[in-house]
Amino acid sequence: MRSLRLILSNPRYFGPAWVFASLNILFGTWAIYIPSVKEDLDINKATLGIAIFFLSLGVFTIFPIASKIINRLGVGRATVIGLLLSCIAALFPLIAPGFLSLAIALFVFGATNGFTDISMNTLVTEIEKEDKQNFMSASHGFFSLGGVLAGLGSFLIPIIENRFVHMTLAVSLVFLVNLIFFKHYNKVVAAPIEKEAFSFKNFKPLFLLGIISFVVMGSEGAIVDWSGLFLKEVTLAPEALWGAGFLGFQVFMTLGRFLGDAISARIGSVKIVALGAIIAIVGYGLVLTSSIAFAIIGFALTGLGFSVIVPELFRIGGHVKGVESSQGVAFIAGTGYSGFLVGPVILGFIAEEFTLSSSFVSLLFLTVAILLTTLLLRKKSKRKG
Repeated sequence: MRSLRLILSNPRYFGPAWVFASLNILFGTWAIYIPSVKEDLDINKATLGIAIFFLSLGVFTIFPIASKIINRLGVGRATVIGLLLSCIAALFPLIAPGFLSLAIALFVFGATNGFTDISMNTLVTEIEKEDKQNFMSASHGFFSLGGVLAGLGSFLIPIIENRFVHMTLAVSLVFLVNLIFFKHYNKVVAAPIEKEAFSFKNFKPLFLLGIISFVVMGSEGAIVDWSGLFLKEVTLAPEALWGAGFLGFQVFMTLGRFLGDAISARIGSVKIVALGAIIAIVGYGLVLTSSIAFAIIGFALTGLGFSVIVPELFRIGGHVKGVESSQGVAFIAGTGYSGFLVGPVILGFIAEEFTLSSSFVSLLFLTVAILLTTLLLRKKSKRKG
């Protein structure tokens, strides 16, 4: 919890952490109104899926050029601008009059969110380098916290009765708090690096990090989409417990991220990724017992294991030799988002062709692959040492 105390006691660290929370407040507030947007526009699930695809397309479109823009603007200024654009873009999907305008609005919202995501992770990486402090994991904890705040905001729906007003209130909260704190990180710029010609030797660690990011975020997406169905169909849990796996996953992920920085500082980034993988493997093992209680505990342990991995990937990616921190962060974010979007779809095909349990067996083996990949990363770091 040291990093959490650090964030709460120092505006230089709270400012960037609040950007993480802000992004999920905006996205979460949009997400709770998806059913009403679908109903008001009178579109079916397939059409809604196409519209949401444009949000993902916006994210992927910005990834290849984000690092150049961030380096030109300065990472602190880029984070402020990205968040401001995200605040503006968040308003339009909720007032779109038709499918085409919704798709365009979501594309812009996705692009601004993707840019802000890369900027804020790069910002934390650079501040950690300057100050020799670890708070990346706790910053991701704030991202999870932002989702919780957005979820609590759903209780305002019957009071406000207007989704545009609701989003305006969320934007106002995000903007006003950032207005107070942005001056503490606005002038942060990426540390100059010694540029090297492209070589597969330097790209190898980034590629390995990308594989881990793809698997972990793909697994996160799978648990979000499939944990309830697993509890219903495989463990035969009562309806009241269908959401318990997802809840346990989210709660322990948030807790783990607030604890992760202290552990990382003690044992190192690669070791904490390996530790997270081991905890997740145990979690999947419990899930696959098909016992209701063990499965719920297993989902919680999986959340705890994965909680520390993605923040560490961004931290490691921002320190890869010969690669600018923004480029490393963009690559890891891109592969991670790919996994988050594609993973649940692939697992759906596996579940349809075989069984739902087979999908989670696949996730178990992929997590074992993460553990083996960390051995390659450790060997490389030892050779550098």
